[in-house]
Amino acid sequence: MMRKLFPGRFSTIKALSIVFIGLSLISRIILLCYSAGSMSFNLWELFKSFSVGFFFDLVALSYFMLPFLLFTLIIPPVVAKTKFYKTLVWIFFSITVFILVFNCFAEYFFWDEFEVRYNFIAVDYLIYTTEVIGNIVESYSLPLLITAVALIAALIVFFIAKKRWIQEGLSSTETFKLRLKNAVILLIFPLFSLFFVNLNWSDVSTNSYNKELAKNGIYSLFEAFKNNQLDYDHFYLTITDEVAFGTTRKLLSDSNRVYISPDILKPVYQVIAKGEEKKLNVMFVTVESLSAEYMNYIKEPDEYETPFLDSIAEQSLFFTNMYANGTRTVRGLEALNLSIPPTPGASIVRRPDNDNLYSLGMLFKSKGYQNKFIYGGYGYFDNMNTFFAGNGFEIIDRSTLAANEITFANVWGTCDEDAFRRAVIEADKSFSEGKPFLNFIMTTSNHRPYTFPKIGIPLPDNRRGGVRYTDYALQQLFKMASTKPWYNNTIFIIVADHDGSSAGKTEIPVLKYQIPCIVYSPGLIQPQKVNKLCSQVDVAPTLAALLNWSYSTTFFGKNILTMKPEEERAFVGTYEKLGYMENDHMLILAPQKKISQYSYDRYTGEMKPQAVNQELKQKIVSYYQTAEHMFMQKLNKVKD
Repeated sequence: MMRKLFPGRFSTIKALSIVFIGLSLISRIILLCYSAGSMSFNLWELFKSFSVGFFFDLVALSYFMLPFLLFTLIIPPVVAKTKFYKTLVWIFFSITVFILVFNCFAEYFFWDEFEVRYNFIAVDYLIYTTEVIGNIVESYSLPLLITAVALIAALIVFFIAKKRWIQEGLSSTETFKLRLKNAVILLIFPLFSLFFVNLNWSDVSTNSYNKELAKNGIYSLFEAFKNNQLDYDHFYLTITDEVAFGTTRKLLSDSNRVYISPDILKPVYQVIAKGEEKKLNVMFVTVESLSAEYMNYIKEPDEYETPFLDSIAEQSLFFTNMYANGTRTVRGLEALNLSIPPTPGASIVRRPDNDNLYSLGMLFKSKGYQNKFIYGGYGYFDNMNTFFAGNGFEIIDRSTLAANEITFANVWGTCDEDAFRRAVIEADKSFSEGKPFLNFIMTTSNHRPYTFPKIGIPLPDNRRGGVRYTDYALQQLFKMASTKPWYNNTIFIIVADHDGSSAGKTEIPVLKYQIPCIVYSPGLIQPQKVNKLCSQVDVAPTLAALLNWSYSTTFFGKNILTMKPEEERAFVGTYEKLGYMENDHMLILAPQKKISQYSYDRYTGEMKPQAVNQELKQKIVSYYQTAEHMFMQKLNKVKD
């Protein structure tokens, strides 16, 4: 059959196809074994994962072989028989096999980190090559990895040479007309795939691991390139803007809010506070990948990882039922600064025209604050510098640090202690100028390759070591700050950008979005544990309420402290699935205008399908449609 599918000269592509399909199958088996504890081993589920996976392998192969197909078509037999051409073919074939084997390793490492096939994160990694290559070099033994890949590739090439498929193809005397006919036949499948196949065909199971297993990594990367920004109206359930904006306006209304315009499509409102406004300083620390599970308030952790945070939480306003907007740093920054639900595709932080928005920075700037975004890495990564600079912040990143300020660094940036020391210096500068300050700090240390300075206790080179080091660094920040004259007039906020892992068996795994949020200011803010269901989008308006500020905004969040039981909700999402949580219900919007509903258990993560409630359906569609349309139509731009 293979001889009929790849006749004559095209038997060289047969060799490539066998290697491609074989490596894809082996990779799928390895991933299955690696995540065996999370997979469904129901025979029907496994059959669907492997059969659909094989189909996507063929789709990926059909794209991958196109340049080889074109090359084989245009090279005449007289050239194909030359020694030079034969040598060239073997060189390119060997390089291709090396790349395919290397991709298998890369897929394994990506799965190890994110427990999914390639997605939009992998697209970002291809853009930010400096950080990614540096991360690989610092995380893995490259010489050993390259040697292993080269040996495996050499064995495969040796096997193919023994089979003589390539030799047979090179010795073929097919005419151009016959080669063209065969090429047209081989082009049917990739053309069909381009116009009719999409990644949603891999949606074969309610278990997300089985679903990911049904994908092909190379094809998933191709799809991620295409869909890094999704057209909301094309892919998601919609209602009229009048209904969506009107519903959202009602959901956001309370006694302290007055909409400036009666026009439903103009979403700017005024928050009216009573009494004197406070001009307290704010140290806003966004901690990389600080999962709720690392602290001891939801369940006892496996190890005592956050002794300082656990102790300070007892003396703080501590929000114990908060959920992250997404699974990337930019999603956390988006939610904390813009107070907006996650929009599909690329985060607003990474989109063009994202300056001068109703945001935390613009709000504090309007109140006379000095705002500084402090980051130990290079802030061009994920477009952070552009976003923060365009929304009222001065940028302090690794490029602004003097050599003597960096005591330890890896590819992602300086250690957290270095960033915190600079944050204290910047606070001193603002204080000396008589200016209140907002220092927004983004940490870096809790990130692969998990390398840290020595702190007197052994730290494992994994996520748990990263959490323990960050906890230690935060303790040093408070020690430094407590000696300063501005300390007693400062609010400290510690909140995660996202959870430490985004993987789970369900579409949007509830357990993987829970994060802590601590507001600490002894003598100014009364310690209290607040167990209301809330979201990162609520942090900015809650902070503004603690400062007793009146202001104009388009924030979607609410003051958590005054939130009524019926107002409790949270927004969670991936780059294409948008979730809404209320009471013990989770609704999910997905491409192809799909919607689903589940009951969920906060503590076990168990989710059970439910019939879609129409009232909740209108809420989720209204929130997300309004959020997307506001940005696209520039309705959340601050007017001059």
